[in-house]
Amino acid sequence: MACGTAMVSIWIVVVSLVVLGGKLLNWIWLRPRRLEKFLRQQGFAGNSYRILYGDLKDRTAMREQAISKPINFSDDIAPRVLPSVHHTIQKYGKNSFMWFGPIPRLHIMDPEQLKTVFTLINDIQKPVMNPLLKLFAGGVVNHEGAKWARHRKIINPAFHLQKLKVMVPAFYHSCYDMVSKWESMVFETGSCELDVMPYLQQMAADVISRTAFGSSYEKGEKIFKLQTELALLVNQPTMGIFIPGWRFLPTKTNKKMKEISKEITTLILGIINEREKSMSAGEAMHSDLLGILMESNLNEIGRHGNNKDTGMSIEDVINECKTFYIAGQETTATLLIWTMILLSSYSEWQDRARAEVFEIFGNKKPDFDGLSRLKV
Repeated sequence: MACGTAMVSIWIVVVSLVVLGGKLLNWIWLRPRRLEKFLRQQGFAGNSYRILYGDLKDRTAMREQAISKPINFSDDIAPRVLPSVHHTIQKYGKNSFMWFGPIPRLHIMDPEQLKTVFTLINDIQKPVMNPLLKLFAGGVVNHEGAKWARHRKIINPAFHLQKLKVMVPAFYHSCYDMVSKWESMVFETGSCELDVMPYLQQMAADVISRTAFGSSYEKGEKIFKLQTELALLVNQPTMGIFIPGWRFLPTKTNKKMKEISKEITTLILGIINEREKSMSAGEAMHSDLLGILMESNLNEIGRHGNNKDTGMSIEDVINECKTFYIAGQETTATLLIWTMILLSSYSEWQDRARAEVFEIFGNKKPDFDGLSRLKV
């Protein structure tokens, strides 16, 4: 009897290994080869699939080479920012593809084809993201179908014009603090060379902290610093091959990422709990992003007979708060830097912009109505 049980156990192990081996073979070789065949039949061109890595090694080498040397203002930006994509399109044309490990990524540049992709939202869905990325950005940008539509509906009121008007003083306060630091540095020496990038990154984070969390602004700053630290840790493994289950291994990096993610969640949850208590006490809603989001969520649930399934869960609200930072901070800072570069390069436009600001505001604080009159 014992011998028979042992044989059954051995067969179960053997069958399990065969099944897992088949899935692994399909993942790293058979499926990519089938996809490559279908893509070539449909007129797409690209490198032949190389087992497991695809084009990742080439992508990394091109990226390192691109950022190793300075770029002139008049140079084409594409080879610098997306060197591997630029190289592939130059070599294979607009209908081309690259390999991110065993997964092909298409380049679709025809406007009509793009329209088709965006209209078939239920047939052509977003790629499955690396689960590590969900540690610091798991909001509406990752949802599909009904959940995406529901979240968009709840979030939209936070970006209505009337709501944004109220946030102008917070924008002004953050900008004023930054420019005051610059003025004090110039006052001490008469002139100085200044790397504005760190200041603009901090200013953008400061603005988001104030407008997203209002009176809990200091906690918002701490959340941002943790998000930045987490992003650096997450970025490294996500640039390589995605290995299912790797994030569960008790490595030093995995443990650190989970600790930071848990701390961020605890901080945001604490702010939400404080808001819920004040709402229960009958206090007025806050006009920051979190307050607007919570109010919109309650309204949506109330419209459906207090059915909580029609709104966002606490976890959903936390994820959207994380997304405020990721979506807003780096993009805003980069746009401001690029604007400063352009104004510095075309001084006549800088003079015109400055003259217009003084004409409309003089030495007064900027307000929304005045900002809307700025044409240059």
